[in-house]
Amino acid sequence: MYIEQIGRDKVRRFESEQYWAKPVPSWGDPNARLLIVGLAPAAHGGNRTGRMFTGDSSGDWLIKAMHETGFATLPTSRSIDDGLLLNDAYITAVVRCAPPGNKPLASELQNCSRYLVSELQLLVNVRVVLALGKIAFDACACALGTKGLVFGHGASYSINGKKLLASYHPSRQNTNTGRLTWPMWLEIFKAAQMMTKITR
Repeated sequence: MYIEQIGRDKVRRFESEQYWAKPVPSWGDPNARLLIVGLAPAAHGGNRTGRMFTGDSSGDWLIKAMHETGFATLPTSRSIDDGLLLNDAYITAVVRCAPPGNKPLASELQNCSRYLVSELQLLVNVRVVLALGKIAFDACACALGTKGLVFGHGASYSINGKKLLASYHPSRQNTNTGRLTWPMWLEIFKAAQMMTKITR
């Protein structure tokens, strides 16, 4: 299994660490009004630390923006025991295991889809669903009971009493190329913050 292989064949910078190397659980405030949906745990981020968006560059961007807008108690996400708590926010992903090349197969997306549906049912206070990237956006739309919506950074849709908000994923592929800039990213969280209050 890929996640176990990554846990054995570690990159040099993490060679002394014990990898989680299992499906990575969601986490956050169970009373959250904001649900953030990523693609999958990173091979040397969540798959290593055991917590989504923890210990990698995407997590750095996510938690810093969440901290600046009041959704996180700390500006960094380094390890599962770093004391970070989320305020009014919950983090999940479309796929729970790190996929090879960060590209999940259709079968993986289908196998994990029921978890997102269940979370949307269990997190009864969620008013805003922030989808990071097109794959997450399409999965969220489907979990909310609709299809055919057009993905675009900053696009938002009202679906069954919830707002679906789209953003580029804070991957290095997007942040290093300037496709996603820090001001663009922070605006998404300011919009999410406003939407949670409006739809309360």
